[in-house]
Amino acid sequence: MTAALPTEPSKTSVNTFETFELLRREPVEALSAELFEFRHKVTGAVHYHLAADNDENVFMVAFRTQPMDSTGIAHVLEHTALCGSKRYPVRDPFFSMIKRSLNTFMNAFTSADWTAYPFASQNKTDFFNLLSVYLDAAFFANLDPLDFAQEGIRIELEAGKPVYKGIVFNEMKGAMSSPTDQLYHQLAHTLYPTTTYHYNSGGDPADIPKLTHQTLVDFYRSHYHPSNAVFMTYGNLSPAVLQQRFEEQALSQFQMGERRVSVPEVRYIEPQRVEATYAVDISEGETLENRTHLVLAWLLPKTTDIQARFALRLVEGVLLEDSASPLRHYVETCGLGESPSPLLGLDDSNFEMSFFCGLQGSNAEQADAFEAGVLAVLERIAAGEVNVEQVEAVLHQIELQQREIGGGSYPYGLQLLLNGLGSAIHGGDPLAVWQLEPLLAELRENLKDAHYLPNLVRQYLLENPHRVRLILSPDSEKTAHDQQLEQEKLDQIEAHLTAEDRIKLERDALALAERQATIDDLSILPKVGLEDIPVDLNIQIGETKTLHVANTSAPIHCYAAGTNGLYYQQVLIEVPQSLLNGKLLSLYVSLVGSVGAGELDYLEIQQRQTAVSGGINLGASLRTSVNDQGLISSYLVLSTKSLAHKVEAISLLHDAFIKLRLDEEDRILELLQQRKSRWQSRISGSGHAYAMQTSARDLSALTHYEYENTGLPALQWLRDLLTQIEQDDAVKTQLLSDLSVLHQQIIGLPRQFLLVAEENKLADLTSEIEHVWKNTAFASTTEAVTTTSHQEKVVDVAWLIQTNVQFCAAAYPAPVVDHPDTAPLMVLGPYLRNGFLHRALREQGGAYGGGAGYDGNACAFRFHSYRDPRLAETFVDFEASIQWLFDTPQEAYQLEEAILGLMGAMDKPSSPAGEAVSSCHSLLHGRTPEQRRALRKALLAVTLSDLQRVAQIYLKPELRRRSVVAPYAKEAELITLGFTIDRV
Repeated sequence: MTAALPTEPSKTSVNTFETFELLRREPVEALSAELFEFRHKVTGAVHYHLAADNDENVFMVAFRTQPMDSTGIAHVLEHTALCGSKRYPVRDPFFSMIKRSLNTFMNAFTSADWTAYPFASQNKTDFFNLLSVYLDAAFFANLDPLDFAQEGIRIELEAGKPVYKGIVFNEMKGAMSSPTDQLYHQLAHTLYPTTTYHYNSGGDPADIPKLTHQTLVDFYRSHYHPSNAVFMTYGNLSPAVLQQRFEEQALSQFQMGERRVSVPEVRYIEPQRVEATYAVDISEGETLENRTHLVLAWLLPKTTDIQARFALRLVEGVLLEDSASPLRHYVETCGLGESPSPLLGLDDSNFEMSFFCGLQGSNAEQADAFEAGVLAVLERIAAGEVNVEQVEAVLHQIELQQREIGGGSYPYGLQLLLNGLGSAIHGGDPLAVWQLEPLLAELRENLKDAHYLPNLVRQYLLENPHRVRLILSPDSEKTAHDQQLEQEKLDQIEAHLTAEDRIKLERDALALAERQATIDDLSILPKVGLEDIPVDLNIQIGETKTLHVANTSAPIHCYAAGTNGLYYQQVLIEVPQSLLNGKLLSLYVSLVGSVGAGELDYLEIQQRQTAVSGGINLGASLRTSVNDQGLISSYLVLSTKSLAHKVEAISLLHDAFIKLRLDEEDRILELLQQRKSRWQSRISGSGHAYAMQTSARDLSALTHYEYENTGLPALQWLRDLLTQIEQDDAVKTQLLSDLSVLHQQIIGLPRQFLLVAEENKLADLTSEIEHVWKNTAFASTTEAVTTTSHQEKVVDVAWLIQTNVQFCAAAYPAPVVDHPDTAPLMVLGPYLRNGFLHRALREQGGAYGGGAGYDGNACAFRFHSYRDPRLAETFVDFEASIQWLFDTPQEAYQLEEAILGLMGAMDKPSSPAGEAVSSCHSLLHGRTPEQRRALRKALLAVTLSDLQRVAQIYLKPELRRRSVVAPYAKEAELITLGFTIDRV
């Protein structure tokens, strides 16, 4: 079924449908867009449309949701609303549409005080299909009690004992394992004593069981109304066409309703000091020393006060933009902790802004000294100690960020809408967020007063009594204590269960299982087909020229792209295999741009970067050869970006790399400590990635390298290295010597250049690059890269970390990219996920996510689960999915859905610069346009028999490697299951 495209609507103007009124129309030059603001005449619903010459159209509807408890009601509602609606009464239309669509983005978000449902697509038929499903889910959700039980919370009997189950319940158990999440919510609890931000909108696992289905339904009825909604769209579709759909499919069914308003917080009259604990599990011999978080937080004006918001963005930049900024410099060098806190800077996502300054890896007794030090820095700024050049550099950063057309995981149009949503949802004007030029001009005028910036610091920070100091200390007993409290609640429930209660629980569990096993009639859902897939890939084509530098020549790959006044430059350095054999390379790349160069110390280098560029970065671009799993195609990528008139960034990039200083011992150790602290704080959020990496660690040369250098063993190595340095100065001396030797090797390696800019800027920028690098010699060829042997060990490994859930993975050896079986294996992943794993792992098993897929760099076919309450059962489900492929009748539409999903991912657009960079890197790694097009053609030709054939060949039980990232408490069970235990 395909939704019909709209006919030309009845309208009062070319851009407005008759049930809407146009409030204003404003050009937004910096975004090459035009803003239209409309209001629905009956309900008062607001519609913001950013008209742009872009085929990737974006839709989002957001509701003001302001829970006043931590049961996760808004979060559970977000999940449950997507489980069936009036027009589409199937069990999971959202997931089903992912399979039946060419979307470039589909998701839903729960924030502290809003819930949003966005999607994007380049195909207009697909866009209107998705719009129909989204509108019905948002405004006419069924909210079946069984869906609430599956997605939110329920009690089931296991061996006669009650247990809590639910996807959101398990998701939040995983989320609240993170020290950073615990830190934020402990802080918000005091910073916001009376408003919605006092609570955890995602849900606290201790409170989620209090939520009932009726409470959820009541919340839906009071919050999911057009009068309480904001509609936002982006792209080249007519607003009138969109509004006709809004009207016919949703708004015509509503009258004026209640609009929720944000409430200002009750302000403290004096600063607050609080102490709390967070859960941390430690191994034998470890201590809790240097694991405390210290954070100062201030509550600031409303986000809708755009002048104050922009002024405070300037204050944030002056204080924290880079390591030379006074407050960041203090936090990094005070010696009271290991590294800056994840909570550092301005938060303008809530109705009222907040400012954080924190330190991690500290101890409680350092809190007074840290607070005094922070306030002393602020006093100096308030007294007039302001670096005028730093102010100008921050303004430059604001302009650069405003101009840049972003890429990444979110479509560019969605990024813009989300940037404006905070203002729109709180009753402000999103135009001020999208069009900064008037605010920049006003700010520059204000800065002519030398007291302007110091007064901002004094008014909003020093003389602001609504300040909170939090000491968050580690507690190695907290995990066990929380589990005990949960078990006590369950014991109380069990003590009061009657025979009738038990029968009802068993019937409810059976009813849910039957619902989960139901085969829905998906024909009622709209869809696109293989015929809607674009015929060809969109591959950016550049021009390769020759630069004459020093003793040789070097290619420069030039790409003309619409970059909105920016340029992107990269130096691509060919890395020989010998340099990949040690662990130092990953440390070395993290230093470029963060330590000094030539006559400039690291503070001066940081200041220069902020003033003339968007930063300097050295990273690694590593891919497995298209035809040899033992061969790594390896480049170091030295990169920067800047406004086109800031050509100084080109010479700064050269100097920061070639003249790198490795004599700043204290700075280097400081950076390594920061690296360790950041790494440790992110583990639980990436548990599935570490599990998959571990499972495939010996299946290709690249996965072996990455496991040892970016995986959990590398974190262990870094921690041990820092401990050794503290104990023995000779270790530090040797490290610096080894880094210096490595630097000399790297600066002499062969290199190529990449430049992306607007066409009229390419020639001048190319000349500047040639001028800057003309006297820098390097080799014209590198040593031959030989195949790296790696021993394949079928050993199941479990990593124990601080978490309350599991992350399971299994891997099977698979062929290289340039192999006839690659296409069927690529299709097999989504085929198994769609047909079996989604139901088994998420719906029935309670995991937040899971799936399967082929990885050409790992030369592996991998299964995984994410925030999973189960362990052994999940591995059984992985294998059962393979058996399902052979034992259950398969339908043609399932194959089409798997291929559609792959094509949607392959065709997802990036930014103009991102497309160019991706195209160039693909060529460097042997992924030629011909190879990529051949693979696309092969994917479209895959058959069901191909899937069964490759599963039979590659997914054999004896070839499987298992891995899991799990809580410490699971050690005994994991040993019983045959895992070798490692600890972080």
